[in-house]
Amino acid sequence: MPSGAPSLGRTSNATGNLNPRMDLLALQNTLSAMAGARLAAVGDVMVDHFVYGAVTRVSAEAPVQVLARSSETVMLGAAGNVARNVAALGGRAFLIGVVGVDEAAREAESLIACEPGIDGDLAVDPGRPTTTKTRFVSAGQQLLRVDREDVRPVQGALEAQLTHAIGEASRSVGAILLSDYGKGAVTPAVIEACLAARARGVVVIVDSKARGLARYGAADLIKPNAAELAYATDMPTHSDAEVEAALAVALDLSQCGAMLVTRAALGMSLAVRGEVVRHFRRPPPEVFDTAGAGDTALAAVGLALASGAPLDQAVEVALLASSVVVEKAGVATVSPDELLEAELAAHRAPTEAKITTAQGMVRAVDRWRERGLKVGFTNGCFDILHPGHVAYLSQARSWCDRLIVGLNSDDSVRRAKGEGRPVNGLEARALVLASLACVDLVTPFDQDTPYDLIAAARPDLLVKGGDYQADSIVGADLVRGWGGEVRIAAFVEGQSTTATLQRVESAS
Repeated sequence: MPSGAPSLGRTSNATGNLNPRMDLLALQNTLSAMAGARLAAVGDVMVDHFVYGAVTRVSAEAPVQVLARSSETVMLGAAGNVARNVAALGGRAFLIGVVGVDEAAREAESLIACEPGIDGDLAVDPGRPTTTKTRFVSAGQQLLRVDREDVRPVQGALEAQLTHAIGEASRSVGAILLSDYGKGAVTPAVIEACLAARARGVVVIVDSKARGLARYGAADLIKPNAAELAYATDMPTHSDAEVEAALAVALDLSQCGAMLVTRAALGMSLAVRGEVVRHFRRPPPEVFDTAGAGDTALAAVGLALASGAPLDQAVEVALLASSVVVEKAGVATVSPDELLEAELAAHRAPTEAKITTAQGMVRAVDRWRERGLKVGFTNGCFDILHPGHVAYLSQARSWCDRLIVGLNSDDSVRRAKGEGRPVNGLEARALVLASLACVDLVTPFDQDTPYDLIAAARPDLLVKGGDYQADSIVGADLVRGWGGEVRIAAFVEGQSTTATLQRVESAS
């Protein structure tokens, strides 16, 4: 690392891959240290519009799809999204950038005001529009993106305002996160103002779309993705060996102390001057949408480093955060609780990871809904699992994309079935259910009925076995009330827990 640079801490294992599981105590301590940490998010500020709807026909005017708009969201993008992620992870972000004099600028100011973890110092340029990206989305897929921008570099009084704001922010922040999307805010003077903060011990981390890496001087860390690294070096970046070679060239082309390349499902690779390249992995997530994942990684690694974590641990936190955020639709953020929950799941066997609380169920349903998945719900005691249960659960799962099973607690079973029941305890019953491929989530409940659990899950489909009548199914009124469906699975004759117990008793 260049002389005088703030120490990021040496990596603890110079060769080989990391264990995909983090130390839970270390993660908890890092997340606690990150709470309240102050960072500056500097660079290009954008406003992201998302227009959602359904496509069911082609226009009669031209061979194009017709989007029937159903909803629209607006959020901060680029450096603004980095600030959102810092705030979501428990830190406090000071956002520095440029906007125009238009409706998008007013939206940006309003969004900043609504975020308790973000303070803004946005320079106003009447001669340029606020950079805006409008995405049209149907069934989770982008149909079209429309950009409004002016990429001329800021200069004069505007540039001076930005450098002054960076200098003031550097007095109270632990790291500066510089987002260079090539929209004009990141000039040589702005970069110099960021680098000057290093004399105060501020860590400078760069996320750049630019081809030239030398312009960022002695930044502590530059974080390209694999495609950006390939663009900057004119080298392939598909395999580990190719990434290692490209990182060696990239370090030669720059003065930075370290470089971290994000590689989507292949994890991240870290090159520190004087050390062997290290590859950080996690089991590939159920990837849905990688938009904004780089901003999440930037915020996480910056917060961890600003909080005193060594570099390798900061990379682990960044990889965990990006692995969680890509399972959400659109440009999203993650919370410390979500990171802990994901890491706890990684420490459990796949079957155990399906068993969760009501709160965990709600978070899972939210993730599924963001992906447009149909959520089903059923419930029962499932004391002795038999072929009738398996057939009914399999049929229920065939009617939806994800199936939740509400499972009566031991006390709840006892109240319903009498003394001597359940034969199998809650943990055993939950594990057996979770081992079925047709079951996606098992959530225990202690009440006599699953009514409250159904209200929390808000399933699209409610299913019960064939020995029920539709009007007598608990929660049917709720599900129909929000436009859901109630169905009865086929009944398998001669299969029941009671019959099984009777046969055991007769044989004894």
